[in-house]
Amino acid sequence: MVCSIVLNLYQHLRTELKLQLEAFFSCVILRLAQSRYGASYQQQEVAMEALVDFCRLKSFMVEMYANLDCDITCSNIFEDLASLLSKSAFPVNCPLSAMHILALDGLIAVIQGMAERISNSLVSSELAPVNLEEYTPFWMVKCDNYSDPDEWVPFVRRRKYIKKRLMIGADHFNRDPKKGLEFLQGTHLLPVKLDPQSVACFFRYTAGLDKNLVGDFLGNHDEFCVLVLHEFAGTFDFQDMNLDTALRLFLETFRLPGESQKIQRVLEAFSERYYEQSPQILANKDAALLLSYSLIMLNTDQHNVQVKKKMTEEDFIRNNRHINGGSDLPREFLSELYDSICKNEIRTIPDQSAAFPEMNPSRWIDLMHKSKKTAPFILSDSKSHLDRDMFAVMSGPTIAAISVVFDHAELEDVFQTCIDGFLAVAKISACHHLEDVLDDLVVSLCKFTTLLNPSSAEEPVLTFGDDAKARMATITVFTIANRYGDFIRAGWRNILDCILKLHKLGLLPARVASDAADDSELSSELGHGKPLTNSLSNAHLPAVSTPRRSSGLMGRFSQLLSLDTEEPRLQPTDQQLAAHQRTLQTIQKCHIDSIFTESKFLQADSLLHLARALIWAAGRPPKGNSSPEDEDTAVFCLELLIAITLNNRDRIVILWQGVYEHIASIVQTTVMPGALVEKAVFGLLRICQRLLPYKENLADDLLRSLQLVLKLDARVADAYCEQITQEVSRLVKANASHIRSQMGWKTITSLLSITARYPEASEVGFDALLFIMSDGVNLMPANFTTCVDAARQFAESRVAHADRSIRALDLMSGSISCLTQWAQEAQEAMGEMEAAKTYQDIGEMWLRLVQGLRKVCLDQREDVRNHALLSLQMCLTGVDQGHTQKDFRNMEGTLVLALKLLSKVFLQLLPELSQVTTFCKLWLGVLSRMEKYVKVKVRGKKNEKLQDLVPELLKNILIVMKTKGVLVQRTALGGDSLWELTWLHVNNIAPSLQSEVFPDQDSDQNQETGENQETG
Repeated sequence: MVCSIVLNLYQHLRTELKLQLEAFFSCVILRLAQSRYGASYQQQEVAMEALVDFCRLKSFMVEMYANLDCDITCSNIFEDLASLLSKSAFPVNCPLSAMHILALDGLIAVIQGMAERISNSLVSSELAPVNLEEYTPFWMVKCDNYSDPDEWVPFVRRRKYIKKRLMIGADHFNRDPKKGLEFLQGTHLLPVKLDPQSVACFFRYTAGLDKNLVGDFLGNHDEFCVLVLHEFAGTFDFQDMNLDTALRLFLETFRLPGESQKIQRVLEAFSERYYEQSPQILANKDAALLLSYSLIMLNTDQHNVQVKKKMTEEDFIRNNRHINGGSDLPREFLSELYDSICKNEIRTIPDQSAAFPEMNPSRWIDLMHKSKKTAPFILSDSKSHLDRDMFAVMSGPTIAAISVVFDHAELEDVFQTCIDGFLAVAKISACHHLEDVLDDLVVSLCKFTTLLNPSSAEEPVLTFGDDAKARMATITVFTIANRYGDFIRAGWRNILDCILKLHKLGLLPARVASDAADDSELSSELGHGKPLTNSLSNAHLPAVSTPRRSSGLMGRFSQLLSLDTEEPRLQPTDQQLAAHQRTLQTIQKCHIDSIFTESKFLQADSLLHLARALIWAAGRPPKGNSSPEDEDTAVFCLELLIAITLNNRDRIVILWQGVYEHIASIVQTTVMPGALVEKAVFGLLRICQRLLPYKENLADDLLRSLQLVLKLDARVADAYCEQITQEVSRLVKANASHIRSQMGWKTITSLLSITARYPEASEVGFDALLFIMSDGVNLMPANFTTCVDAARQFAESRVAHADRSIRALDLMSGSISCLTQWAQEAQEAMGEMEAAKTYQDIGEMWLRLVQGLRKVCLDQREDVRNHALLSLQMCLTGVDQGHTQKDFRNMEGTLVLALKLLSKVFLQLLPELSQVTTFCKLWLGVLSRMEKYVKVKVRGKKNEKLQDLVPELLKNILIVMKTKGVLVQRTALGGDSLWELTWLHVNNIAPSLQSEVFPDQDSDQNQETGENQETG
């Protein structure tokens, strides 16, 4: 009846009953609902029912929090009630009872009220942080407008922050008063220079202070302490209050010191304040002081068991004669004081252990006085202004309480109540961005799925199908993952553990259990936000197995007697089929595949944690022999990782580092072919294929990752070479225009070059190179050198017919046109400095091309060797003389061609070469090469063709050098040394050439010789 009356009073008159409601809950409900205050079970149940009725009012807890918890001078009623509900829901060493369910209903009513308010308002993801930059006298500050949420919400949040900090300050003060006050100054809760009023307010309104320490401080004779004492007394309102009531209230706030001087100082401050506000009967403050002393003495006399002879009323009246300015106080007034003290002791040692004090007349009178001056009652609307702060306080105990009830419950309606609570907690956590709370909820729920438990049952699928609690928990876990995945962080690990267990049991839909990357590609190509629907077929459920045969002796003997015939397969019972069907329906409701196909919509932090969870669940790459189950898990996790990578191509930067490092760890530690390394290699190639067109800023990183393929163990590379080459070829043909860096092309051409050694892969590799180099379409300065080197590798390779080597040489020689084109473009479009740099780069590329062809010129295959010479001639001279391979059938022919090429190139470049400081060395090298070839023996004898050709070519060179003024006696180029060294080598080749080329020099020498002889 009382509770119903109060409930009606709350609904209709709560704006006038703020402090009265606080007193009702702290002194009645919170005391009655707990056995430690002496309440019977029936009383506890009545109190709990009343509290639950209040909790079903959507605004109740919000208003308790805003009006009381956020008021510095009031108790934390919301926190106390929420704590009571969560603790009362816990069954401790006893079965689940009606009281537990009742408390759970109240708790969930509060939570669902918060969840409903989310739907009614736009939730701000970030609340403005509250901080104190400097001290302000906040004790008496009022809000400007208690009806406008824009005004009162930040006001009460600030007050709550101050209240929390004051509680911390109180703890510091209780350990060391001096350091406690310093802490409060440091946190701007007290001014830098202490003033008596601020310290007095701290003592007066801060809960949790050690009243002994407060009493010692107030009774101290120090001048500052005396000032604080008088300010402290000034915070009390004794208007129209009896002296004994005022004295009780005053002494309840601290412990009265035992020293007489301290008692006198305290009572003087009290008497001064009391007389100031109630001067009607007392003549002066001295009368108030003397009467206060008298009341304390009476209190000691009446309530001290050691005093045998008690003071009578007449004794009390006689002791107080003539104290009122020389006059007597009214007898009725003194008798009333005597009766009050005798019946109700003044407690000079306040009880600090009672969290929820009893109500007494003096407290009620004080409450009535305070209620006249307290802040107005704030009415809450349907918006979630303070829900985030409230939920942060109660979320942990709430999750724990619901979890314990869910664990102990046996009825499905209780299961459903708990599930509703879990979903409400998840919604609030997500909407207020409380990721840690959501993670805790997921961790707790995953335990109830039984999927993380070690499987002891022979048929875990049937066990799961028969466990309603596990199935409801599983659906709830994945519902939360799909709805609120944006705000899951560490919880992804537990969710993935459940998915892996379902995978091992064969319970996942085909979309998830098969190649997830293929599914994600299909999904992204369709361009729809919703996943493709695939029903779970019976093929994914384990069949009902036959009973295991005994492995003991009798079992083996019976098998022997039956000739080990196969027992007939048992047909599943209706109960087993029903369990399978329930399992099917459960997995279908989970929509597990949506977690990965819809990952493109996850917030970045959640996506990153999901990827990390997949890498964590996959475990470290196995070194040596690993169980098939572990490898299957690792492969499955890698499939999912590749799937979300491809699904999130627009923000691959978030995932790339972790994905690359995971794949790298697999590739670099695997020494034998296997499903895991195969998935890693081809997954990496597919990622590059798919992402290169979309991520130019990440192209180098993607291409650099392909260097992992170059680091594969030889046995692994041999096993997958052909398939790798095919994937690289697809990548090149689809993305050649997106590969622009030298490093990227170097990686690609290195992969193609390796294929030249593999018969089964070389044709595909060469085809890709042909695509790059043909007609120079995809050739560029960034890839010219690497492509030429790759073509040389194919030219030198013998795994295919020589025709392909010749085609490779054609690619090399054909690339000279690109160099010519780039040079012309540089001349037309660039400045002088830029063009000079470009010419230098083109020269270096040309040199690499010529060096590559020179190496192939030494090939043992005649057709390849001769074609290389023709290609080299074309690159050196830019002229194709129309020779065919039939012109050079043997080695002599190759040498003849080489000498003619040397002579022609030397003469063509003579003007430029003659200006180089190292010309003399170069010229002597040409002479040495001719001298070597004129003496070469083929099949044991000197070749007549070379004997005739070398002098002829040399004579032609000498004539040109003479004509150009390069070879002149005493020339500035080399002095006598060039002249003398030239003829030293020429005379070894053809001694008559000097007289034929320089006949005048010969006659001059003869004449000079004759003159010398005559002189002698």
